[in-house]
Amino acid sequence: MAKKKNKKNQKKPRELVEKLSIFSLPEETKKWILGVVVFIVAIIVALSFFDRAGVAGSAIISVLTFLIGKGVFITPLILVVGGLVFFNTKYEKFMSPVILAIFIEIVGISGILESFSPGVKQGGWIGYAFTWPFLKLFGILVSKVVFSGVILVGGLIFWQLLRGGSIKEEKKPSFVSNGVSEGKPSLIKKFFAPKFKVKEIEPRIKETPQKSEEPVLELKSKEISRTAANGVMGAEYKIPPLDLLEEEKGKPSAGDTINNSAIIKKTLENFGLGVEMSEINIGPTVTQYAFKPADGIKLSKITGLNTNLALALASHPIRIEAPIPGKPLVGIEVPNKTRCKVRLRELISNPSFQKTASNLTIVLGKDVSGNPNYADLDRMPHLLVAGATGTGKTIFLNSLILSLLYQNSPQILRLILIDPKRVEFSAYRELPHLLCPVILDSQRAVNALRWLIMEMERRFDVLSGNGSRDISSYNGKVLKEGEEPLPYIVLIIDELADLMAARGREVEVGIVRLAQMARAVGIHLVVATQRPSVEVITGLIKANITSRVTFQVASQVDSRTVLDMAGAEKLLGLGDLLFISAETVKPRRMQGAYVSEKEVRKIVDWIKTENVHFGQSQEEGIEITEGLFGNHLAQDLEKTLEGGTGESGGTPVEEDPLYQEAKKMVIEAKKASASFLQRRLRIGYARAARLLDILEERGIVGPGEGAKPREVYFKQEIENNDEEGETWQKV
Repeated sequence: MAKKKNKKNQKKPRELVEKLSIFSLPEETKKWILGVVVFIVAIIVALSFFDRAGVAGSAIISVLTFLIGKGVFITPLILVVGGLVFFNTKYEKFMSPVILAIFIEIVGISGILESFSPGVKQGGWIGYAFTWPFLKLFGILVSKVVFSGVILVGGLIFWQLLRGGSIKEEKKPSFVSNGVSEGKPSLIKKFFAPKFKVKEIEPRIKETPQKSEEPVLELKSKEISRTAANGVMGAEYKIPPLDLLEEEKGKPSAGDTINNSAIIKKTLENFGLGVEMSEINIGPTVTQYAFKPADGIKLSKITGLNTNLALALASHPIRIEAPIPGKPLVGIEVPNKTRCKVRLRELISNPSFQKTASNLTIVLGKDVSGNPNYADLDRMPHLLVAGATGTGKTIFLNSLILSLLYQNSPQILRLILIDPKRVEFSAYRELPHLLCPVILDSQRAVNALRWLIMEMERRFDVLSGNGSRDISSYNGKVLKEGEEPLPYIVLIIDELADLMAARGREVEVGIVRLAQMARAVGIHLVVATQRPSVEVITGLIKANITSRVTFQVASQVDSRTVLDMAGAEKLLGLGDLLFISAETVKPRRMQGAYVSEKEVRKIVDWIKTENVHFGQSQEEGIEITEGLFGNHLAQDLEKTLEGGTGESGGTPVEEDPLYQEAKKMVIEAKKASASFLQRRLRIGYARAARLLDILEERGIVGPGEGAKPREVYFKQEIENNDEEGETWQKV
């Protein structure tokens, strides 16, 4: 006990010394002290002229006279001006400018005194040293002009230091008024204002119309930056103007934020949880109240009070984020009294979107602080969208498509749209970016997945032959050589559940294979479903698509199916979403961008009208576009979609170089199975199964019948060694 008391007694003198130290004083007080010291020095110098400052004063006058001559009489005035600067300036780094200004004034005054009487040293040794070169080289008149200018420069520095202080004082009240919300009672303001700050979204909304012209200009510059890629054919793609999109209207209302923060603090204190309110973020849909828990409090105790906080705030549902990513705070998200729509125009016109390097940047929405959020589809590289009916999935897909159309021409980006509901993507039917008409039935959707797999393998062969690692490096090389680049292909499925119900196994295999390998060759998937169950979003699909957007779902089970955690069941619908990716540890809440069907049709019609040379339906358009983004892609895909089996269409057997060898082995061995082809050809199961499917489609082997072996057919007669003349007969 005695040792502890001695330690405490030892600490107190140190703390007292630190408190009394001048270095712990406020910056303003330090400036005033320096100003008083300078004034005292000026008074001492002035009294020395009349022998009223003693021996020290006489010594000061002698030294100053030796250095600056008769300029010693102006020294007190210069020091007084310097002292006024210390009292008035608001600059943080003020010492160096003041010393520089005093030195410049002394040199200027000494120099001009010496210029009037050369050789007499009326400006002291300083004046003589600075004046002598000018007198020898330029003469007396030039020397007077130069040192007059030096005096003027020193005076301007003093004036700027004094004037800078008054400007700061004028701007300070308006800055403070922006940081404090209006209409707060003085008592509440007194106790709560110093403890936390309120971040609102309103200023961002108001700034958008004022800068409406600037984003348009930036959009044009972005369009010009892509002319190098678009202009390989000589046909320039025109990006739609922002005027086709509607502007932001209205602003959110969070209600009495000060009262709500007090209720949150009191409710938690009633359960023995001490917290310190930190900040309030007002977003378009919810308001986030952030606070810092006291030391030793488990976050699980706070999250367990979800229903109690909802009851106290008379608001449901609320969501607790513990902790907020990147901050040592806990956030409680409370629905706003009045929500506001987040328009696509505001997000596309934002400089953050226009300055992105990636061509596949998509719009997500605004977070709880009102900040715009974007994502790079190239880095995701695939996206899963889930949510109940009417929560905003289709609107999100429309905003995603439009954000891509505002960046890419059909030469850079091609789209494949699958719409089992037949009505969601009807507005895009004549869009020049489409690689094929909108797919409406499950059989054509499966064929499209098969074609994408073949196109993926073909692109891997092209990249391998070129020595490129991915599509970006490949396109960079071929564009320099003036050759045709490979366009990005984005497959968008509006309702996965319908496809899984009709052709579940085939759809799952196609999606999984593309999700595993297609990113490097520029093929990306966006898959949406309104039934996020394990039968639809299987383990393989979820494992290969790590980026997910979840809207409001019916239950916590559905939320865990998509996000592997609860939370989506507490969303508010109408575009309220959670976004998670491989780069984020926890899901981020946002309000998705809203775009109406009318806006979609206006933009698609504008693109069709202004970019007629990119159309696929006209022969002239095919001739123009055939050279660059490969009209053979559309023709190849169309054959795959139409045929399915037989020799007239469908999957070309020559695509796999091992087909002929596999056919020969099967006929000779009179048996066919995937494991047999694996052993004989030394290939993987996926390729062996694909070869077996081709053999079945060509009629060389029979269909699988469970555990029974497949029937094998043998060649009976050959006409001119042509496969079209071959006939087959059962063994």
